[in-house]
Amino acid sequence: MLTFDIPGFKVLQLAHLVMDYNCTLAVDGKLVDGVAARLETLSGTSDPRHHRRHLRLGATADGDSAVSGFGPWQGVQAEAKLRYVQELGFEQTVCIGNGRNDRLMLQAAALGLAVILAEGIAGETIQAADVITRSITDALDLLLNPLRLTATLRS
Repeated sequence: MLTFDIPGFKVLQLAHLVMDYNCTLAVDGKLVDGVAARLETLSGTSDPRHHRRHLRLGATADGDSAVSGFGPWQGVQAEAKLRYVQELGFEQTVCIGNGRNDRLMLQAAALGLAVILAEGIAGETIQAADVITRSITDALDLLLNPLRLTATLRS
């Protein structure tokens, strides 16, 4: 579990990290450079099938994800992602995304991080996020470097 005490915002106790594989962790089906190492650090293991010490990693996109341990979704859509995050517990989940279908989970999660990637970002998703980052590696670095997140969200 990751804990962040952000003055004027809230105390975050995050146990789950949810994001798409395609269009968030990967662009055109290829994992973005630097993502694997960051996920390894966050999860506490290089083998995502083993117990996660810090965050349970979940992917919500079609296709198998080497980092997720979750199977493919049937008909990825905003409501399905929202239900998944609800099952995990909104108050313990950080979500990362850029698509319009990510907006509900970003808004409901304890922490919603929007990323601007090669395909852009949906306007509604920008409005739903707590923080907008330039890349998936920047978003993951916020979780690895708590002072960055605090600097952005503090009052």
